[in-house]
Amino acid sequence: MKIIDEMVWSNEIGKWVTAEEYKLSKEEIINLGEKFIQECIEIYGLSKFQRCSPYLEVEKNIYCRYSGDEDAEGEQSPDAEYDRIANSIVVYFPKIKSLKHLAETIIHEFQHYLQSPSWMARYYKMGYTYDNHPYELAALKEESK
Repeated sequence: MKIIDEMVWSNEIGKWVTAEEYKLSKEEIINLGEKFIQECIEIYGLSKFQRCSPYLEVEKNIYCRYSGDEDAEGEQSPDAEYDRIANSIVVYFPKIKSLKHLAETIIHEFQHYLQSPSWMARYYKMGYTYDNHPYELAALKEESK
């Protein structure tokens, strides 16, 4: 993959496309995801709530990840999640629509890596939902910069 001024050469279709249009392979998601995490570390630093930087996991979907069954399916289908226990950013590769989407997803989940686990839970206990949780709103704001 070659990137010049927000344009990406797509070998699959043999032409330049925008970063929003470029569909990534699983291997590209792994390689670029690791690079995006390193860039996040340079920009945001390390979490004071973890002992090291987050790992990257790439899975088919949340059901495959938790069941171990490669054919598992279900109704919930997040693009990614931050697993505090494993200290990993888990990207569900079929959900990643483009290079830009991958970058935004890594930035979003990296924000959760930086955030306080106790306050994450506390906000939910105070009645916040995913849609209005202050940490989710902060992560959404950061990814859209």
